[in-house]
Amino acid sequence: MVDRNRLQQGARTEDTKRLEPLADKWISFGWDVRECDGHDHRRLLVAFAPATGDKPVCVIAHTTKGKGMSFMEDRVEWHHKVPSAEQATVAFEELAR
Repeated sequence: MVDRNRLQQGARTEDTKRLEPLADKWISFGWDVRECDGHDHRRLLVAFAPATGDKPVCVIAHTTKGKGMSFMEDRVEWHHKVPSAEQATVAFEELAR
């Protein structure tokens, strides 16, 4: 599984190393590729269904790091940063909505 959130510590992945077309790279190595919205549990279950052929399977889950938390969502610095107790409280409140 590839968690394709487009972030790495310190930068966006596309600013340092272009990965797209990512699925084509896996296919070129002989893998079957399944892509889905990594925030949609139903689609993840479909993507993780057993392989039907003789190829290994790579699931590329397109996600947004920190999704649902206003101060974290899609922000590079939160790839490795630890929230304060106050920030954690805000995050839990936002996720509960």
